[in-house]
Amino acid sequence: MELSDKVKAVSRMQHYISTHLDEDITLDSLANIAGYSKYYALRIFKELTGRTPFETIRALRLTKAAQTLQSSDEKIVDLAISSGFDSHDGFTRAFDRQFGINPAKISRETSPVSWFVHYPIEAYYILKEGIEPMLNEKISRTITVTVVERPARKLIFLRHNSTDYFAACEEVGCDWEGFYNSIPEKYDTAAGGRLPKFLIQPDTNGQAFFVEVPFDYSKSIPNGYEIAELPPCTYLYFNGMPFEDHNDFPIAIGILNEAIENYPYERLGWKKSDNVPYLGMGAEAETGARSAVPVEKL
Repeated sequence: MELSDKVKAVSRMQHYISTHLDEDITLDSLANIAGYSKYYALRIFKELTGRTPFETIRALRLTKAAQTLQSSDEKIVDLAISSGFDSHDGFTRAFDRQFGINPAKISRETSPVSWFVHYPIEAYYILKEGIEPMLNEKISRTITVTVVERPARKLIFLRHNSTDYFAACEEVGCDWEGFYNSIPEKYDTAAGGRLPKFLIQPDTNGQAFFVEVPFDYSKSIPNGYEIAELPPCTYLYFNGMPFEDHNDFPIAIGILNEAIENYPYERLGWKKSDNVPYLGMGAEAETGARSAVPVEKL
């Protein structure tokens, strides 16, 4: 089974938006990339992503502005112009609608906001329709393993009962990734996986989306999320190599999972632990597939 022409067209438009976000993106250019009329290109983009291309562009630009404001002292008027707005006031109103906060008030000290995440439509359909990617011999099977010590800390988590990433997003929404990754204090990127044994509730599968934060973290979290204390622990960080085609992410994850399964834990003095969460960070072309397995010394 292959991806439909419609999915491929929307994927091309998504990629064009991501790589030209700082430029003037026109409907003519998007239609040309899609290979369809302007009307049809607009229609299929909203049908498959839930937003028009220009709603997506605005949300991505506002998210980039929020990231800049959290990490620098850049002036709001300069950000407004670079984000494609004609005025400071227009930018401020749009920012407030997107994040529920005035841009002048956002900083490392404020509660995190949910960055907009532009999920690749091809990845969604590859998983949803069970499309088997062709084996790419260019993907390296090299995996690095690093021992990482974590102090006592907290876990912010959102439970779900699904068995795969996109089914879970359909169950609990997709805002969790943007929220987690907007937390400047986080130890690592947003992750999914199995909760530690002491946090698993009856009649649940123990799966959740989560992020680790320092023990003294006290900022507010959205409704539906939970927070709990974690003991100090040791992780074995498994990291695959970067790869060229972002649609090869299932292959990269498969290679990583195989390495995790076959790793000689006991021979190297380790045993797996269920006292802290298993962290699955997925796979990005630029960074490779990444997971953290909690272990204890034998």
